[in-house]
Amino acid sequence: MNGTFSVDLSGAHAFGDFARLWRSRMGEAFPLAPFSRATVAGFGARSRGFRLRDAMFNRFENAAALRTVGPGVGSDDHVRLWIVHRGAWRLGEPGGAEHTAPAGRVLVQTGRLSHFAAAPRTAVRMLVLPAAEIRHGRGRTASGPGGTAEVRLLTAHAAAVGRMLDRLGPAGLDAARATLAELARAVVLGGIDDVEPRLSPALAQAARELADRRLTDPALSPSAVARELNVSVRTLQRAFAREGQPLSAYIRDRRLEEARRALLAAPHRRMTVADIAARWQFADSGHFARVFRGRYGRTPTDYAAWAAAERAEEAEGAEGAEGAEGAEGAEGIDGPGEVTVPGVPSGR
Repeated sequence: MNGTFSVDLSGAHAFGDFARLWRSRMGEAFPLAPFSRATVAGFGARSRGFRLRDAMFNRFENAAALRTVGPGVGSDDHVRLWIVHRGAWRLGEPGGAEHTAPAGRVLVQTGRLSHFAAAPRTAVRMLVLPAAEIRHGRGRTASGPGGTAEVRLLTAHAAAVGRMLDRLGPAGLDAARATLAELARAVVLGGIDDVEPRLSPALAQAARELADRRLTDPALSPSAVARELNVSVRTLQRAFAREGQPLSAYIRDRRLEEARRALLAAPHRRMTVADIAARWQFADSGHFARVFRGRYGRTPTDYAAWAAAERAEEAEGAEGAEGAEGAEGAEGIDGPGEVTVPGVPSGR
């Protein structure tokens, strides 16, 4: 069974709607935990996830505090990873031990739980796999940092799977599932296999996301990205070779796109061409002009002038349309300052 799951719910019937959708998309292999009455009454959540055969990933954000109830939660045959991005996630083991992961931490746990809970406005990513996929002691909970290269690779791959799952064929589903398990092992065991080709798409996606956050950084380069992702430059190059575009070209294209957006700003808000070139890390205005013209067919100055002329033409067209509408509306008026009232002579 495979499928995606996407909801954004609040209100009186939010939990019931969530539970029905969960059961229909995730099936009996991943039953929804029983929640406390207070949780059900105040339930509001955003959930984006998928089931891929015997694996499940869910990106979950709760509006109010939540807590499960009952004798136990989950299956003995599952291992779970919680990656906490905001708030705090807490779980209890059958023996009575409690574990809390604040934002920026990862929890790993195998076997059944006594309960789990979350603070209001917690955002967490959860991955569930068969316990045999990860060598982690049953009933033992471990915690680690959530900002490692391995965690970034796992979340980037899971996001890509969620977007493409409905379009994948059998071979693609096999590869996506295997890569989830491989990256989960890397998170738990603290390293990734540099020669594993199945990791290339996740590695390339994580590199693009990292580059997008640092486009104005003068130190951004393929070697800097490789260091932050804890892989060799050669491994990163191999990943992008499969993508058909080097990382350096991706960085250049994204910087050009952001520079183009800056040139579209209104004249009184727009930076100078020199400032735009400096912000997006082009060597100088001349270099920026040459690269920009090669991509968009105009120099930055000409492009800004063209964009301003387009805006002015659109504004004139809008004003003309408003004037025409006003003239049509005036046809119902008998004369300056006179309004026709039904049943009353106009006085002419």
